[in-house]
Amino acid sequence: MDIIEESLFSKAEARLNQLKKLPALKKDRSITKALKEHGISRRDFMKWAGAMTAMLSLPASFAPLTARAAEVADRLPVIWLHMAECTGCSESLLRSDGPGIDSLIFDYISLEYHETLMAASGYQAEQNLEDAIEKYKGRYVLMVEGGVPTALEGQYLTIGAHGMTGLESARKASENAAAIFAIGTCSSFGGIQAANPNPTASKPLSAVTNKPVINVPGCPPSEKNIVGNVLHFILFGTLPSVDAFNRPKWAYGLRIHDLCERRGHFDAGEFVQTFGDEGAKNGYCLYKVGCKGPYTFNNCSKLRFNSHTSWPIQAGHGCIGCSEPNFWDTMGPFEEPMANRLFNTPMFGGADKTADNIGIALLGAAAIGMAAHAVLSNIKKDKEQ
Repeated sequence: MDIIEESLFSKAEARLNQLKKLPALKKDRSITKALKEHGISRRDFMKWAGAMTAMLSLPASFAPLTARAAEVADRLPVIWLHMAECTGCSESLLRSDGPGIDSLIFDYISLEYHETLMAASGYQAEQNLEDAIEKYKGRYVLMVEGGVPTALEGQYLTIGAHGMTGLESARKASENAAAIFAIGTCSSFGGIQAANPNPTASKPLSAVTNKPVINVPGCPPSEKNIVGNVLHFILFGTLPSVDAFNRPKWAYGLRIHDLCERRGHFDAGEFVQTFGDEGAKNGYCLYKVGCKGPYTFNNCSKLRFNSHTSWPIQAGHGCIGCSEPNFWDTMGPFEEPMANRLFNTPMFGGADKTADNIGIALLGAAAIGMAAHAVLSNIKKDKEQ
């Protein structure tokens, strides 16, 4: 372990020791009990902790700390607000299959307010929210799902018995949060609610609060991208390193194109021309039928969906760029290539024509290189003889 790694390890360890001293918010629950009830062995839990550690781009030596972070997660109050959305991001977590995900987030962590899950309604629900904000001031984690309508002072979205607007609710909850995460593309960038002509003047969460907001985009994002941010905050008490759009680099640092299983076909100039053709049957690149993978940053190919068995590109449809800002307006039509609208290369007649020639050019260059190497090798042998 080098000096920097050792320093980070010590920082995380001290943070976890500090959290452990705090009273458990769910005194009748423990992670050990939750794991047992879900039929999850300690071995499986540690495997999950190791996988989460790797996903967070931390050294393998941090795996025990990641497990400990999950074990003290009940010291972390969470408030989850719903704005203008479809609840797909909550569903991404509710239907997760990873060991401990359901229990860690929705059974074990103290979820103080979540409209989809809580039994309370009306005045009681509003009181729960107000009490949680006051009781855990400066300590709770705020997660917001959905875009925030701002037209007519937010009157397009009113919530609860008192008719508080989503705009008011988001601002009030943001004011005293220890960390704020915009869950899903709608909350991160406005989503479909903010698409042209945007009649409700819907905006991302970051546009209605002056507090720092970590964006976790996707339609929906992977459940592990959501959980990973919670674990990072428990471990270090700080927000993760982010890109230009305030997305965690550990999750959104690479393009879909960089890790795509069809990348080799792109490099070889082998493209699906129409859905169902021979190229589609052979797993060729989907760029020519609209894949936005070269323009989209996410880790979908690593985590996948549907119990981690598949993802859109594997299933035969191109990426639609759902984790990018304004993708509804900039990435469509979703089944048409994007590059010809951005580039016009006169020598080859458009970016798609260029793409068609990439493979031929690469193979030709490789063939020339091999031939030259063979000639030089023969000349060298002749001289030596």
